Amino acid sequence: MKNIEELSVNTIRVLSAEAIQKAKSGHPGLPLGAAPMAYELWTNHMNHNPADPEWANRDRFVLSGGHGSMLLYSLLHLFGYGNLSMEDLKNFRQLGSLTPGHPEYGHTVGIEATTGPLGQGMAMAVGMAMAEAHLAAVFNKDGYDIVDHYTYVLGGDGCMMEGISSEAFSLAGTLGLHKLIVFYDSNNISIEGSTDIAFTEDVTKRFEAFGFQTLEVKDGNNLAEIAAAIEAAKADTTRPTMIKVNTVIGYGCPAKQGKASAHGEPLGEENVAALKEYLEWPCKEAFTVPQEVYDHFNEAARKKAAVEDEWNVLFEKYRKEYPDMAEKWDAYYNGYDLSKLFDSEDYWKKAEKPEATRSTSGSILNEIKQLMPNLIGGSADLAPSNKTNMKDAGDFSKDNYAGTNLHFGVREQAMAAIGNGLALHGGLKAFVATFFVFSDYTKPMARLSALMNLPLTFIFTHDSIGVGEDGPTHEPVEQLAAFRSLPNFCVYRPCDRTETAAAWYRAVTSKDQPTALVLTRQNLSQMQGSSKEALKGGYILEDSKKEVPDAIIIASGSEVELAVNAKAELAKDGVDVRVVSMPSMEAFEEQTAEYKESVLPKACRKRVAVEALSDFGWYRYVGLDGKVVSMTGFGASGPAASLFEKFGFTTENVVATVKSVL
Repeated sequence: MKNIEELSVNTIRVLSAEAIQKAKSGHPGLPLGAAPMAYELWTNHMNHNPADPEWANRDRFVLSGGHGSMLLYSLLHLFGYGNLSMEDLKNFRQLGSLTPGHPEYGHTVGIEATTGPLGQGMAMAVGMAMAEAHLAAVFNKDGYDIVDHYTYVLGGDGCMMEGISSEAFSLAGTLGLHKLIVFYDSNNISIEGSTDIAFTEDVTKRFEAFGFQTLEVKDGNNLAEIAAAIEAAKADTTRPTMIKVNTVIGYGCPAKQGKASAHGEPLGEENVAALKEYLEWPCKEAFTVPQEVYDHFNEAARKKAAVEDEWNVLFEKYRKEYPDMAEKWDAYYNGYDLSKLFDSEDYWKKAEKPEATRSTSGSILNEIKQLMPNLIGGSADLAPSNKTNMKDAGDFSKDNYAGTNLHFGVREQAMAAIGNGLALHGGLKAFVATFFVFSDYTKPMARLSALMNLPLTFIFTHDSIGVGEDGPTHEPVEQLAAFRSLPNFCVYRPCDRTETAAAWYRAVTSKDQPTALVLTRQNLSQMQGSSKEALKGGYILEDSKKEVPDAIIIASGSEVELAVNAKAELAKDGVDVRVVSMPSMEAFEEQTAEYKESVLPKACRKRVAVEALSDFGWYRYVGLDGKVVSMTGFGASGPAASLFEKFGFTTENVVATVKSVL
């Protein structure tokens, strides 16, 4: 007879194998091998409360190896999270189920992050640990450690191979994030076979170089050894910890364990039966859990709830002793009211002279920071250029977790994922920044921002060929189209201060959508016709005197001035055009059909769009009869003014293009 802990571990294994087999799809290798470490952590060391999954001071657990999702679903079911039922496990990977192929934040109760692309969960966990450290520095008082929790992340060889994990853990070590504990499921197997064919480095030495405490569990089935490693990790109060746990992929399945075939395909009915025999599984019927196992997890859950009860008592005392801090806590977690700022005329004022929108953004960021103390973020070593430094906010560092200016170093990929982690944690409003051309490094993480409905703000400066002398390697062309193609992602490319104010308004008031601010390096004139209408994404900047204009010129960013100048020149020839500023296609598409028709009437098919980037996406507005003045290749090295002339971004060319469609 197995003891209750062995039986519980094997329950996780069997449920995982059965669900994957029923779906005829999935990855049994990780759940079978990692079940002991997950059980030991969740049952005996991790503070969490299934009855209150959103408890602010819970420990976070991220399954970076998201393909092993059945490990997590089995735990959530056994602990009673969100009433995740046995029927839900039976519907693993089925359309509309609560048990999708990879964990999805916001879809299944208890999932802390959407994971799938390997390594991203590792970096998001670093962001969560940074959030914990910062909030602890802000709120904790003597005798009141109301922010005091760990971030655990589990991944395997694939996560360690991905470069994003090295970027993130290098920063974590530099910052001394001692409440970050990384479980490395080391089984030396990947899809193509032994990891030796492509991965022979000493991962432990790499983590030592990062500044981590490193521990090793020689037998991944030994619960006592796993427990000792977790406690040793917690005992180090100066460094994050990586625990290398040596496991056997597909453990318990005689024909599959230790083999690549255990990774990403169902075991097969005969092998599931062999697994149960090897594990001495007591239940004959599939998807059956011994009652003593349920009782065991229920008792564990009861103890977890008691831990939160103790915290709640402490927090109520804290509220009474520090009412100002309690009010601040509520604002951090529920959001600040910025209406005083956004309703003021001063916020929407015009700049007194031409100004780069990156500079305008920096000024507005500091205005918002005054009323939103939980605004936190930074740049990938480009803050002076991105204009993202917040004055008097302090730098977040190992010696000052209270600072809100983050320094990510030259690590764009990790930066974006860490931003996701900050947003996922709760209590903070995060932003990240880099040059627009380097947004390519952030794209996979931005995609997850959108997928998770996270209101993370991306600040992308140096937005076009206006970068000039740095040449085509630094001049974005296709990047704007790429971000516009993302579902649930809002992009703003403003033409002046007023539109930049609108972009920031959109970004910091968003509850469930990321926003990108795409900003210029070069100075832009202030447009007389720009207004708060920019919040609608597209609006009439300068109108025609005719009910149906002779033509419509649509532009964004630095090219709006070109459109205005072209209108003036066309008027000399008796051509009366409307100029539409389109800082955000996404915001424009949210408007009513009536509003969109009022801006871009169907009766006017003679349209020209002007944007110093790819034309991809513009034909939805100019139609088959219209034209686009855009980039058709990469840029060049030279002064910005010379490049705009070379590539046709001149008043003369816009005028000629409009005349060509009349």
